[in-house]
Amino acid sequence: MSCKSAATLTLISLMHTRRRRRRDLPMEKDGGFDVEITQMSSKKKGAVSRNWIVLDRSGGGVVMDLDKYDIMRRVPINARDLRILDPLLSYPSAILGREKAIVLNLEHIKAIITTNEVLLRDPLDDNVMPVVEEFQRRLPMAIEGEDEELPESRSSIVGTDEETDFPFEFRALEVALEAICSSLDAQTRELEVAAYPALDELTAKTSSRNLDRVRKMKSAMTRLTSRVQKVRDELEQLLDDDDDMADLYLSRKATMSDLGSSDYEHTKWQLAADDESLYISSKTSQTSSRTTALTSSQEEDSVEKLEMLLEAYFVQIESTMNKLTTLREYIDDTEDYINIQLDNHRNQLIQLELFLSSGTVCLSVYSFVAAVFGMNIPYPWRKDHGYLFKWVVMLTALACGSLFLSIISYAKHKGLVGS
Repeated sequence: MSCKSAATLTLISLMHTRRRRRRDLPMEKDGGFDVEITQMSSKKKGAVSRNWIVLDRSGGGVVMDLDKYDIMRRVPINARDLRILDPLLSYPSAILGREKAIVLNLEHIKAIITTNEVLLRDPLDDNVMPVVEEFQRRLPMAIEGEDEELPESRSSIVGTDEETDFPFEFRALEVALEAICSSLDAQTRELEVAAYPALDELTAKTSSRNLDRVRKMKSAMTRLTSRVQKVRDELEQLLDDDDDMADLYLSRKATMSDLGSSDYEHTKWQLAADDESLYISSKTSQTSSRTTALTSSQEEDSVEKLEMLLEAYFVQIESTMNKLTTLREYIDDTEDYINIQLDNHRNQLIQLELFLSSGTVCLSVYSFVAAVFGMNIPYPWRKDHGYLFKWVVMLTALACGSLFLSIISYAKHKGLVGS
């Protein structure tokens, strides 16, 4: 077969494969939730598709292959908010409240929360699948008491029982915060279990293997501390700003928007029925004042509820941060202890070097005397003085020993060596 015919067959097979992929796949079970791979035929060129799971109020999940344009058509958010959820871009942890959605970027949890559904990115990831199961378990509990009173709660915001429980977006936010705080705390405990024995072993025996092991654990601890610090700072920033917390209350904003539109329709009906502008202006001012008063009181109540929710997980993430701080202090103490040990060994080597240097000086003096008497020079006292060799050797050794002791005594007096 020629090269052209082989290339033609390959191109035809690729075209058939692409046509088969464009067809919608049937529903199938995967990990406890329904999976439906849906491909949009009108995707723009250059848009990167990602797997998203859409979880509704009943906890049902549908996996879709959506790009950013599909998500923007489904949820009213900006493209810059979607960049925060891009795993290829290293954006810090963030909880952003928009007009009709909450953009959530917490470690591996990248989600968009609305009043009716949750869009979670990469649901087939090993770290995200437990979060999906927790969403399916917890979200239906949020609507057990809301379905019965849903029509009345949309008609009026006074005296409803919906205020006694968290709305859907708060339930979803709670699941995400609990998952990320639990994940970070579990990683911290695993690091503690591995780090403390390694540090104790390094204290007992300083070796290259133990040092390299502790170095890797310290690097892992530094990265984990940075991740925990980002989540903690985001929660602290939300707790310090009531307006940011009020932006997260999507159900309240939707209710107030519906109420504002109903007031506007009522004002138009009054204009058509009666031309008395004074009556209409007074009626409108009364309605607006009533709406403003209700809004302020309910916003304070909603902020208080959300503040209690965020404070609970802020305390948990603060506890994780304290564990990492304690571990860092233990590592610093171990490093100080190792440095003290190394300084002690260094001092011992200096003392040994001093002893050796002193002995070398004394031996040099002894060698000098021996060299003088060993010269081949005719001396008159060489004849008939055989006893002289014994006294020269003894006196020279005694002088060198005295010089050595003098040097050591002077070093001890100056504190150069230990006593």
